[in-house]
Amino acid sequence: MPAAALAQAVEVDRLTQAQLLEKATQLESTAAANNGSAGVTLSKYPNHFTMLSLRKTNGGAEIHRRFADIFYIVRGQATLTTGGTIPDSKEVSEGEVRGTAVKGGLQIPLQQGDFVHIPAGVPHQLVLPAGEELVYFVIKIQEN
Repeated sequence: MPAAALAQAVEVDRLTQAQLLEKATQLESTAAANNGSAGVTLSKYPNHFTMLSLRKTNGGAEIHRRFADIFYIVRGQATLTTGGTIPDSKEVSEGEVRGTAVKGGLQIPLQQGDFVHIPAGVPHQLVLPAGEELVYFVIKIQEN
C-alpha cells in the first residue's frame, strides 16, 4: 500500500487544552449530582481507552488488576497516594477493587501539567486540597 494511502487510513485523535477544559465544563452538572466527581470516556481503542475526569472531592482507593492508569493533570492539584494497602477493600467488579483509603502508601503531589503512570495492580487514591477542583485526562491501558 502506498504511504499516502496508508496515512489516510489511520485516524489520529487530537484534543487541545481548550477542548479538554470545555468538556470538563460539561461534566460540572454530573459531578454536582454524583458526589463531586464525573468522568466521560472520550475514545476506545483495541487495548486502551481515554477519559476525562472532573473531581471536586477526594477519590476512593482503587486497584485495577488489568489496567494501568496514565494521568495528565489538565487543571488543579491533588496528592496521589500509591502503594500501601486498602484495609477495607471490596471487589466491586471483576478486577476492580475499591475502598475508602490507601494506608501506608507513597504520597506524590500533582499539579497542572504533571503526568503519572500507575501500573496495573497498584493501590492508588487522589486526595484534593479543601475547596479545590481537579481535571485530569486518563489513559487506561490493558496490561494483564
